[in-house]
Amino acid sequence: MINIYRSNEDQELFEIDKPEDGCWIQVTKPTGEELEYISELTDIDADDLKAPLDIEERSRLEFENNYTIVLVDIPLHDEEDHYETIPLGIYLTKDTIVTVCLENSSILRAFSNRRVKEFYTFKKTRFLFQILYRNASSFLRYLRIIDRKSDQIEEKLQRSQKNSELLELMGLEKSLVYFTTSLRSNEVVLEKLLRSEKIKKYPDDEDLLEDVIIENKQAIEMANIYNGILNGVMGTFASIISNNQNVVMKILATMTIVLSIPTIISGFYGMNFDVIPFSHEPMGFVITVIVAFLISGGVAYILHKKNLF
Repeated sequence: MINIYRSNEDQELFEIDKPEDGCWIQVTKPTGEELEYISELTDIDADDLKAPLDIEERSRLEFENNYTIVLVDIPLHDEEDHYETIPLGIYLTKDTIVTVCLENSSILRAFSNRRVKEFYTFKKTRFLFQILYRNASSFLRYLRIIDRKSDQIEEKLQRSQKNSELLELMGLEKSLVYFTTSLRSNEVVLEKLLRSEKIKKYPDDEDLLEDVIIENKQAIEMANIYNGILNGVMGTFASIISNNQNVVMKILATMTIVLSIPTIISGFYGMNFDVIPFSHEPMGFVITVIVAFLISGGVAYILHKKNLF
């Protein structure tokens, strides 16, 4: 899908039918024909346009003859309540800025829905840094959501202590690993942008880029902290669950010992012998049952004293 936008000096954003100088071309989950069309339109190599469509593509900054490629990872919350990252390609040409992504990200929707202040499509460098700033802010927002969700799972674990909660925590830990890796890759790109002189930057643009770097560093620190906390919580609750299982097994083993005593005694009386205690007594059965329960009770008392029952 291709959407083309252009803003004016009054910060009004309009969707247009054909590309113009200073416009923004948003490409979302494109087909091969759409990529070829954009390639012919902007002189961007088709292979470079396909790069963000590869989930495993690394973040990078490249300068070609007619355009600049800025490839970063952005956070994504899918329908199955999973948190992951996908590539976002930003291409700066002489006349336009092009974005290519597999999903209609909330980061770009904020711009197309006119929710970003001081946003101009023709100020390409500033627009690039605004996208990167919202990306870093989105990482921070998702990290806070993951932290709150982990707290909720911890409360469930304290009550139920089932494997399902541990699996949910493992999923969050996996998301944090993805986030940390992507944030570190993005950090390298941001540092290169700050040092590069090939992209023209005004003083306000440099301040914005420095803010982006600060936000990204803060997100990295938060991801590391949350990941450490989550590892500790998972280890603690795994130990608790294992200990509870050991307690249950100990109780079952103790009950087996106590209940096996009447079984053993009744087994003796099932043998084909004439000389068996109380076998000819009228109250022999009752006496045998009482003796068996007395012995079982004594064994149970001894085990209870040893905290085994």
